[in-house]
Amino acid sequence: MSKKYLPLLFLLVLTFNQAYSQVLTVYEQDSNLPLPGVLVFGNEPYLSAITNGKGQVNLELFSKQAEIHFQLLGFESSSYSMEELKNKEYRVILSPGMIQMDQAIVTGSRWRQSNQDIPGKITVLNKDLFQLRSPANTADWLGSNGDVFIQKSQQGGGSPMIRGFSANRLLYAVDGVRINTAIFRGGNLHNVISLDPLALQNTEVLFGPGSVMFGSDALGGVMAFETLKPNFSDSGFAVNGTALTRFATANNEKTFHGDITFANERWAFLSSISHFDYGDLKMGSNGPDDYLRPWYVIPSVYGDEVLVNPDPKVQKSSGYSQLNLMQKIRFKPSNKTDWEYGFHYSKSTDIPRYDRLIEGSFEKPKFAEWNYGPQIWLMNQVTFNQLGNGKWYDQMSIKIAQQHFEESRLDRRFNNSNRFDRVETVDAFSINADWVKNINQESFLSYGVESVYNGVISTGSQVNIQTNEEGAASARYPKSDWVSLAFYSTYHAHLSEKLKLQTGLRYNQIWLSADFSSNEEFFPLPYQNTTNNNGALTGSFGLIYSPEDSWTISPQLSTGFRAPNVDDLGKFFDSEPGAVIVPNPSLKPEYVYNAEININKHWGNFLKIDASAYYTLMDNAMVRRPFTLNGQDSIPYEGVPSKVLAIQNAASATVYGIQAGLEWSPAQNWLLYSKINWQKGQEELDDEMTSPTRHAAPLFGLTRLTYSKKRVKLELSSIYNGEVSFENMPVDEKGKPHLYAKDENGNPYSPSWITFNIQGTYKLAKFLDAMVGLENIGDKRYRPYSSGMAAAGRNFNFSLKASF
Repeated sequence: MSKKYLPLLFLLVLTFNQAYSQVLTVYEQDSNLPLPGVLVFGNEPYLSAITNGKGQVNLELFSKQAEIHFQLLGFESSSYSMEELKNKEYRVILSPGMIQMDQAIVTGSRWRQSNQDIPGKITVLNKDLFQLRSPANTADWLGSNGDVFIQKSQQGGGSPMIRGFSANRLLYAVDGVRINTAIFRGGNLHNVISLDPLALQNTEVLFGPGSVMFGSDALGGVMAFETLKPNFSDSGFAVNGTALTRFATANNEKTFHGDITFANERWAFLSSISHFDYGDLKMGSNGPDDYLRPWYVIPSVYGDEVLVNPDPKVQKSSGYSQLNLMQKIRFKPSNKTDWEYGFHYSKSTDIPRYDRLIEGSFEKPKFAEWNYGPQIWLMNQVTFNQLGNGKWYDQMSIKIAQQHFEESRLDRRFNNSNRFDRVETVDAFSINADWVKNINQESFLSYGVESVYNGVISTGSQVNIQTNEEGAASARYPKSDWVSLAFYSTYHAHLSEKLKLQTGLRYNQIWLSADFSSNEEFFPLPYQNTTNNNGALTGSFGLIYSPEDSWTISPQLSTGFRAPNVDDLGKFFDSEPGAVIVPNPSLKPEYVYNAEININKHWGNFLKIDASAYYTLMDNAMVRRPFTLNGQDSIPYEGVPSKVLAIQNAASATVYGIQAGLEWSPAQNWLLYSKINWQKGQEELDDEMTSPTRHAAPLFGLTRLTYSKKRVKLELSSIYNGEVSFENMPVDEKGKPHLYAKDENGNPYSPSWITFNIQGTYKLAKFLDAMVGLENIGDKRYRPYSSGMAAAGRNFNFSLKASF
């Protein structure tokens, strides 16, 4: 910023600091201490704030609201009019409550609103839960609620599965910005671990198609991550922060996190840093011997060596580390405008691809090295929010973001001196502009536009590890440009005292261009350049019917789409042993058509149940099918004869299932929480037969019993997973016997399993919390369905958190 503008800037700050404001403080009933982190929101979908470290919030934003709501996990929600708050002398006391009846969410409309006004199923994971559950990474955090299944090919990974969909058929968003790129693949996708779980404020998971709000890829669901937000101080200059350290025995984890916020009435600065270090993961003692790691390879320029593993339960070559940084700056020039800048950075070390390193045998290992190179994600984001009473909108939000992604694959076969290095970078630029307009007290309209650009650069080389000579090799992708432009609108209305409506439409146009010339010497194609241009119209229609205040019935119809990306259209890569995927420029979008019904019922503050039933039809699905390249159905790839495959619009699929949950508070301070998920999927094969869909997880769920009082919180939990027999195994998975246990006939299958765990937190002092847990108490040896490595055995974890 030029120095000549600084005097003007300080003058603005001083002027606006004179504005009148009414400050309210929220207190905890038992201790009478201020409560930070309380969500405060009005009846209109865009008015919300969070109490600061002193439990304070400025009420000027809500001066025209009929009712103001106060919500914090672990406490009963409260609502008051402005007159009632005045009579309370602007002091609100929240009493402990184990069951959360009302939650404010964003993913339903891109504006914060009550979950009781949204027909779809949305799960919210609050950062207060994180302290108790103490997950190792963001993938584990998603799976901790019992609604999302997590697959892992390696320890440095975690691929969510939602309602039979995974990878690039799910949408990921951070602070409202999509992080799906043009090279998100269709197998298993592990980019979610780039996010710092210790820097998250809230996580929302929307189940079912979300294309109206988020565009391409949102077929099975949307995962929206909201990172820590710097809050303003309404009582002068303030400083607050946290420091946390964590240790776990199963992988010798060592984690450190620190964040600090400086704030006054108009400016707020937040800095966050986290470092994660994970050693080799140790599996349990009681389970199939097929999962053991009896041997491993020591790579060497003088000749690779196979060694006997002294402890086969230790999954050699699975450790890695990661650094995360975040910086945010907020400026509020007036009570109607808010600027925020956010910087995010994540970088890992090399991450061993464990499921590839266990291929082969002691006598003949397949790979000496197979690593994902350092995974880098960087985002710069500027957000501008403005309140107004204009003709066209009551609030506007504009987000401009620049992202840089870098990933690589480094692989070398056993006793082969040539290592193949393939590096991909994506530079992404996006603009989101959203507006909301109140039609009247009972309805509002939201609308917006989105523009996204991805530029893809991909290189390939082979390096002789003995001489360091570098030669050419095929790139994984062509040089590509991917552009998306979209317009959307949603309408929300209270049709009557018992009936609400939410509906929306979105039109998306996507352009893709690819240049294959860099791979011409390796794979001559009948073309060097290709383009792909597709449009898609999607919609949703849902009702919320409340026959009485204690329950709702919400039917919903929705559609979603996924346009071909660079990974679909232009990839050269070995998808599995003996097969290679080649480009197919004639792809079209795939669509899903979804019908569901969601039911919620509660009895006072002691019992709550919810259930969802859904049926999803997928049409024009992009799937791997046999293909030819220059008239050949088999070509050499890295010296190995390989069957030619390509992604093609060649199938339909169906997924249907039931999700159910229960929360029961049998006595004060006690809560029983349980989730169960059942789903079944079928897809067409190229021989006109059908197969279970690869990403439809087996029966899974969890049950937790929690006790919470004053300084202590204890939680006993059980996590369980059903069996996938050989007969019910997807065809794709039958071709990976090294990942599975063997049944009595020697066929691969995924056994059922159950674990028992205990976690607890204790407030040692006002500023100091201790968290301790023992996971997998029975030391069960198990491998979640489709995963490439066994889960942790008995694991003791300990964390210490200081706040100021």
